[in-house]
Amino acid sequence: MQSKRKPEPTGIAALYCRLSRDDGSESESNSIGNQKRLLSQKAKELGLGSTKFYVDDGYTGTNFNRPGFQSMLDDIDLGYVTTVMVKDLSRLGRDYVSVGHYTDNYFPDRNVRFIAVNDMVDSDEGENEIAPFKNIMNEMYARDISRKVRSAHRIRGNLGEPLSQPPYGYIKSPEDKKRWIIEPEAAAIVRQIFRLCIEGKGNESIARILTDQKILNPTAYWRERGEGRGGKKTQPNPYLWKHTTVEKILRQQEYCGDVINFKTYSKSFKNKQRLENPEENWVVFKGKHEPIIDRDTFEQVQQKIKKTKRRAPKEQNGPKNLLVDYLYCADCYSKLWHHTNTRNKDIHFFSCSNYSGDYGGTCTSRHYIRADAIEQVVLLELRRLASFLRYDEEAFADILAQKTNRDMLAEQKRLEGELQKAIARNETVVRMYEKLYEDNASGKVTDEWFMQLSHKYEVERMELKNKISDYRQRLSELGSMQQGRDSFLQAIRRFMEMGTLTAPLLQELIDHIDVYETEGKGKHRTQRVVIYYRFVGYIDLSEADFEDALLQQENHRAETRQGVAVEYLPEKPKPEHRPADAIA
Repeated sequence: MQSKRKPEPTGIAALYCRLSRDDGSESESNSIGNQKRLLSQKAKELGLGSTKFYVDDGYTGTNFNRPGFQSMLDDIDLGYVTTVMVKDLSRLGRDYVSVGHYTDNYFPDRNVRFIAVNDMVDSDEGENEIAPFKNIMNEMYARDISRKVRSAHRIRGNLGEPLSQPPYGYIKSPEDKKRWIIEPEAAAIVRQIFRLCIEGKGNESIARILTDQKILNPTAYWRERGEGRGGKKTQPNPYLWKHTTVEKILRQQEYCGDVINFKTYSKSFKNKQRLENPEENWVVFKGKHEPIIDRDTFEQVQQKIKKTKRRAPKEQNGPKNLLVDYLYCADCYSKLWHHTNTRNKDIHFFSCSNYSGDYGGTCTSRHYIRADAIEQVVLLELRRLASFLRYDEEAFADILAQKTNRDMLAEQKRLEGELQKAIARNETVVRMYEKLYEDNASGKVTDEWFMQLSHKYEVERMELKNKISDYRQRLSELGSMQQGRDSFLQAIRRFMEMGTLTAPLLQELIDHIDVYETEGKGKHRTQRVVIYYRFVGYIDLSEADFEDALLQQENHRAETRQGVAVEYLPEKPKPEHRPADAIA
């Protein structure tokens, strides 16, 4: 009588190995080399002839989208694999639900034998009642490791250690990996990008200029230096810059020398996707490394970016007007939009973007003003300032000093109040921490509750420490208003030399311009325009000492086109027309 024997399966035995940083102290015993030796020996003992290794080195067990694992699944689906062997269940993964899916459904449905050597699991020997509990323990291990890593990550971040890779323009210091230093070649490109933005170039234009100059984009630059960063592995044109790359560079405060931590976060240890963190949750440390861009230039660019979200005027309307993004409605504080007359392309004008008659807004007046008229007004006012500066520089500087000193005292009062609040709260937190420690020592508070609360108090204490340091630094830097005043005077002097308006000069001199609705009719029609300057705000030069100088100057009247004249009559603005915090 012939004995019935179970047919031997034909196919290969997949020997799967995985290692990640999550394995902590077990990394030595779980090294890829040890796993390979163990699996090879066990395969030989079981008489598994053809074997193939599938390896994932550096991949977490909470995510199954691993190249080696996915390659093994592809071979299983093609029918090449009859056995899957791992060192233990944690090598397959640390997600209880997913591991159970593969061991209880996926492998059996495809007649694949599953072996976990150290856990003594072999599907040919029937179900293992202990396996589900081991999977749960493996997931709990991953959860615990994630919690510890997040805690350490939070502490390091609150101490000012940069948690991200250095941005384009910086590299890690060879002496101290926790410190960034400037990389001269890339830093020069960053400075060029900021300079082009100050000159009025948009992100698309800047990207096109860099592409034409054949400058490697950041991804290609890092790859050429051998630095592993994100992005496409192969690029048809390594010199192609995109406007999104330019915008990201222009928005990075790190170029001022700051470290900004916690800009992104992940929801859980199972979901590695990084999400944008609200700005109020960021932790900022100023002056941690050498700046590429000075803070004043960075703030100018941020104001410009904030003002230029609207689509630029179409090419057929001519070049972008210099005063775009400077003009605001004095009644509703909305921006004035630039337009071109549909019948006469030579006529350009501004009107309120919130006007109810054209745009369905809430502003009841259009605030129409010709572009050539407002340009003449600004030009005449700057010439007027230049004349006063030339006539009596000392008196002119005194007027600026009086105004900025008022602003300085108001800011100083506010900062001192915030500083006292932070100091008082810090003392409260220290007392609460001391009491918590005493309660834990006496047994009133458990160790687990002590760890959670002490971590919370430590994080708040670090945040308060940074706030206190920041307030003190800002109080000590109030002298920068003096520097701003000096910069304003220098810009006026440059205008005296040039005599014309340019985009960089306007950026240095003017913060915004309020345009009021016209009043009166016919020859008696008037329109108020109020200019607010950077650092100093509105300047009232109606001092008696300047009256003679004013009379000696040319009449402030200009013809913008034949038969139409604009006369600029300096007047102090009514304070109720604009909230105080909107005045620069």
